[in-house]
Amino acid sequence: MAAHLPIHRNPMRTRLKNNILSSVAALCLLTAACHKPAPPSARPPAAVTANQPVQREISEWDEFPGRLDAVEMVEVRARVSGYLQSIHFQDGAVVKKGDLLFVIDPRQYQAELDRAKADLTQAESRLELATSEFARAERLLKSKAISEEEAESRHKAKTEAEAAILSARASVATAQLNMEYTHVTAPITGRISRKMMTEGNLVNSSQGQSSLLTTLVALDPIYCYFDADEQAILKYQQLAREGKGGNIRDGAVACELELANETGFPHKGKLDFVDNRIDPATGTLRLRGVFPNPGPDWVLQPGFFARVRVPGTAKYPALLIPDLAVGTDQGQKFVYTVNSADTIEYHTVKLGPLIEGLRVVREGLKPDDWIVVNGLMAIRPGAKVTATRAAQAAPAPAGP
Repeated sequence: MAAHLPIHRNPMRTRLKNNILSSVAALCLLTAACHKPAPPSARPPAAVTANQPVQREISEWDEFPGRLDAVEMVEVRARVSGYLQSIHFQDGAVVKKGDLLFVIDPRQYQAELDRAKADLTQAESRLELATSEFARAERLLKSKAISEEEAESRHKAKTEAEAAILSARASVATAQLNMEYTHVTAPITGRISRKMMTEGNLVNSSQGQSSLLTTLVALDPIYCYFDADEQAILKYQQLAREGKGGNIRDGAVACELELANETGFPHKGKLDFVDNRIDPATGTLRLRGVFPNPGPDWVLQPGFFARVRVPGTAKYPALLIPDLAVGTDQGQKFVYTVNSADTIEYHTVKLGPLIEGLRVVREGLKPDDWIVVNGLMAIRPGAKVTATRAAQAAPAPAGP
């Protein structure tokens, strides 16, 4: 068995090794300390855009739902009986007053007209003969050649012939009307509906049973009927008494209308009718506006749903701001403004209605305030900001 020899360590070498390891560790710590990230720098002020309120004289509006209706609507019915011979329009077309729509077989009525004219000719001949005989009788009566009874008889014959003439002329006029009624024409200018009967059908003109051929509605102008509540009517009457608004019964009140797919109430009209009593069941009063509806588009169609607005106040000066600048804090409306030191200030405001996209501010702002309209999410009261002050383009004046 081999003997284990003792291991002799060199103290100087061990000390040198330990010194080297200590130096390496210190160098690593120093390097890590040198690469420590710097603390974050302060956040720059938020950038915002501010506008001053628009100052303008406005009138507030009351809005109501309504329905469009034609100014004129005609049911085209047969005035003589007979077979429908021909149709002269396209369903849904626009026709002018006097345009031919239907022709009812005229042969029967032409024959009646010819007979009436022949009867008139006969009556005229009888009158001519009776007139000649009466003139002869007058001469003979002077010479006592005929009796007074004979002369009186000839005078009555002449009177009867004159009456027969009037009757024959009336028959000719009636036959002429019936002949004209076989040609059914448009009584007004407007849009026609579909034909209710087709060629070859028998149409009836009996009283209460006359055949409906089609319907026709006028397009320009057009009515819009709507119901206003009692409080609104009382307000309009008060404005009229104070001279701040027109009388709605005199057609002096302007109104505006928009369809379901429109904005800005582009159609301008006048109120021309107010009903004579409040509906006790609903507490409303029926009103009517009349609006021009020029062709060839005729945008307003009878039966369309629409919104109507009527001036609800006299004109007054107001401040208007973009609606997007308004915030809500637990039901309270507020706006942020920028002062001369570019510091955000908090203002509670009392608002009015929207006027052409801008919100009326009744209380809480001054005309020279700068309202923050962009960058609202990055600011708070008392914060410093970088403000861009820009003029706000005012909308076109509205109202009557």
